[in-house]
Amino acid sequence: MGVEELAGRVRSRVADPTNKQSIGSRMRSRRWGWLYDRFPDLGSMRVLDLGGTTDHWLGLPVRPEHLTILNVYEQECDDPAIDVLVGDACDPVGAVGGRSFDLVYSNSVIEHVGGHQRRELFAQAVRDLAPSHWVQTPYRYFPIEPHWLFPGFQFLPVAVRARITRRWPFGFNQRAGSEAVDVVLSTELIDKTQMRHLFPDSALVVERAAGLPKSLIATVGGGSG
Repeated sequence: MGVEELAGRVRSRVADPTNKQSIGSRMRSRRWGWLYDRFPDLGSMRVLDLGGTTDHWLGLPVRPEHLTILNVYEQECDDPAIDVLVGDACDPVGAVGGRSFDLVYSNSVIEHVGGHQRRELFAQAVRDLAPSHWVQTPYRYFPIEPHWLFPGFQFLPVAVRARITRRWPFGFNQRAGSEAVDVVLSTELIDKTQMRHLFPDSALVVERAAGLPKSLIATVGGGSG
């Protein structure tokens, strides 16, 4: 078995969203269950997904009455219950206009928006656009960095991370040349203190894997907390 074939199998078994048996898919299904438990009226809600994709929602057993997805790139969707907009998740007002929402949802986006000040803007937008929210992000101190699938990657110097990015075939961010530095600098995992600072009035749900904190969810509203 070659390296590329092995890397493909590792990605499929660990984090491939199309593989329902992958670790990532099973954990995602568990998080969906938590979301439904907290927001049992999800099927009648108007939801804004900041930084999401249509694939993330299609095929779910329960979907919002109306879903608006905002991302920096265009996406096609024929579902009349889904609006896909292009815009900045840290400054979404111009893109969403005067629409009203019951819930702002975001999955693994806040770590990519570009530094602390941009995260502050993102968090403020989440709080301003709906009375309830559900914001998930990978936890900085989980030993395996989830985008690269490399142990302790997030703690290494930028130059070392860039070299790994150019050569490491097992993650999702392999790049050549200066693009390796760009993708390294575009991902900044955060911890519990930062999450509580950004969402001071939210409950902080800790998702665990093998007994260790793996991701953080800041949430307000719904049936508890």
